[in-house]
Amino acid sequence: MKAYGRFIARGELCEGYFDVSSGSLNFDGIEFPLNGVKFLPPVEPSKIVCVGLNYIDHARELNMEIPEEPVIFMKPSTAIIGHEDFIELPPQSSRVDYEGELAVVIGRKCRNVSSEEAYDYVMGYTCFNDVTARDLQQKDGQWTRSKSFDTFAPIGPYVVSLSPSNLKIETRLNGKTVQSSTTSNLIFDVPKLIEFISSIMTLKKHDVIATGTPAGVGKLNSGDVVEIEIEGIGVLRNYVR
Repeated sequence: MKAYGRFIARGELCEGYFDVSSGSLNFDGIEFPLNGVKFLPPVEPSKIVCVGLNYIDHARELNMEIPEEPVIFMKPSTAIIGHEDFIELPPQSSRVDYEGELAVVIGRKCRNVSSEEAYDYVMGYTCFNDVTARDLQQKDGQWTRSKSFDTFAPIGPYVVSLSPSNLKIETRLNGKTVQSSTTSNLIFDVPKLIEFISSIMTLKKHDVIATGTPAGVGKLNSGDVVEIEIEGIGVLRNYVR
């Protein structure tokens, strides 16, 4: 499987395309065991655009109406962490939740893109965890503070090019499956999201669109291990403290 990302191996920073189909990582003709590689966040976006309530089952579990158009919000790039990094629980919150998501990575600068041409601007896809301080979200009545703490945007482990239309997405908490769905259940698919978001703002190369989470969101506690697995991409694993 051809993938794009950033990693440290043998003490050196490596960035670019590599092959992980054999269970190891082949970069520039050099083979690295996956357990000998430290994956960094695969891209450094100028912004992260997130979509709320984009799975029918998640909207229903929150007792919210199905939106007529995408509900979007932003996360700062300072919230980003990579595979096997630590999610830090902030002292301001007593309820921090996981939200497993498919993330779209933009491949080149675009504005006012139609849904028909949207895939031309996609670099690939990766796993994303929209970590949320749920109590602060409810208290504030808007989402900025609850979504923006440092470490609240785990992403990775790398970017893969594939069709996003019917991928199994699963979240596991301490080995137990807590979210399970497919991207066919998205209310607004990837082309519609790119069309909508790019009509509002310019998307730059390596910007990230997090496409929303399915039902089953729940609380994180110190000591937890949370994994987001998406078919054809891989597993994003993070630890909580």
